[in-house]
Amino acid sequence: MLRACVIDFGRNWEKSIPLVEFAYNNSYQTSIHMAPFEALYGRRCRTPICWSKLGENKVLGPQLIQDIEKQVQIIHDQLKQAFDGKKAYADTKR
Repeated sequence: MLRACVIDFGRNWEKSIPLVEFAYNNSYQTSIHMAPFEALYGRRCRTPICWSKLGENKVLGPQLIQDIEKQVQIIHDQLKQAFDGKKAYADTKR
């Protein structure tokens, strides 16, 4: 999953690590039948509003939220694609 993000985000891949972590922690896991965040905290996670570091002043607006949601969706799709590929491989080995 991280490899796919590095390829997609190019030179700025390290900036997407929090988004990758967020997408992974909120993706449904068949082994536990829920997302890891939900298993740990007992509730579903809400979408973050701002990924900026403390001390940075940024204006929050609809565009920032849309950009974050778009990146999280890309990461989620990559996770699903990777999982589906591994599942298909494992199913052929049975």
